[in-house]
Amino acid sequence: MVTAHDPALRTDNNSRPGWRRAADGEDLHHHLTTLEGWRGFAQQDSAPPNLLPSSALAGLSSDERTDYDEVRLDYHTRLTVAATSTLRQVVLTGRRLTLLNRHAISGRRGLILSGPAGTGKTTALTQFGKTIEAIDRRRHPGIGGRIPVVYVTVPPAATSRMLAVEFARFLGLPVTSRANITDVIEAVCGVLIDARVTVVCVDELHNLSLTTRNGAEVSDTLKYFSERIPATFVYAGIDLEANGLFAGTRGRQIAGRFGVIETVPFPCTDQWTGLVGALEQALRLHKHRPGTLESLAHYLHDRTGGMIGSLSHLIRGAAIDAILDGSEMITRKSLQSVKLDRAAQSRKPKPAS
Repeated sequence: MVTAHDPALRTDNNSRPGWRRAADGEDLHHHLTTLEGWRGFAQQDSAPPNLLPSSALAGLSSDERTDYDEVRLDYHTRLTVAATSTLRQVVLTGRRLTLLNRHAISGRRGLILSGPAGTGKTTALTQFGKTIEAIDRRRHPGIGGRIPVVYVTVPPAATSRMLAVEFARFLGLPVTSRANITDVIEAVCGVLIDARVTVVCVDELHNLSLTTRNGAEVSDTLKYFSERIPATFVYAGIDLEANGLFAGTRGRQIAGRFGVIETVPFPCTDQWTGLVGALEQALRLHKHRPGTLESLAHYLHDRTGGMIGSLSHLIRGAAIDAILDGSEMITRKSLQSVKLDRAAQSRKPKPAS
């Protein structure tokens, strides 16, 4: 049986650096699909660490230098999120929808992010959720028990019960093997209504196929959640229209209630160079020459095909290598040593002139 008490509403006040908690295994289960993990992400301090002057750096003991480098390594594993035009559009459109839906009794509108892998869908989805969390904290300071944002993913070959359990798992609600789907849904809806949820983010929607019985039932379950829970639903997935999300009766219902923002690879324009420059400015390396990456913008576009996910991985990987090998700088040569995903690796960068 599922109960609606909410042990997951506890917050983690541990102030130790994130890399130390991760090393101790304390963050291993704090994923975005749990309330603790989502809150940790939403409240994450993205301020970059300060770079010590050379004299202070030389005076560090071996242990102090290790701690100093580990803080920078942990920072570069996350790095800054570039404010792309797509991300800004998602945040603006999503915010507008939450306001329009605020007093809606039925027929609430939602948003779908669709496009190729690596074009920033999950980043835009989670940053929108993070924005809603920040707004809710400002509007309701010091008020506990609120859950403004839920983030779940659709499991592969999902059934309606599996999806309902994902919602329960996010909330920390215990689910026994004997609990039927009605029990799970009622408990989830009860907690989220009481917790004043504003936005429900559902990622990996491409795992849902309306051509299968299970997929159709999952779609019906999502529709039922959206009718019961007074929130704005935002979906994200790979090439959803091509995968048949808007086909048939159920697909037409989705198309009639959800707007779509297409995410695409970035062309090699001034905006791309600006994205590269924003990531470069966020680096915390002692010997890196400012402007190096911006001058390599065309090379970086050739390497990544304009995929923001591949670009972020490439620059973060090179920054981590620069700290580990002591070079403290990123060059074209060091970028070439970072392996990318298969799609990006299959692209042949132009030779150096």
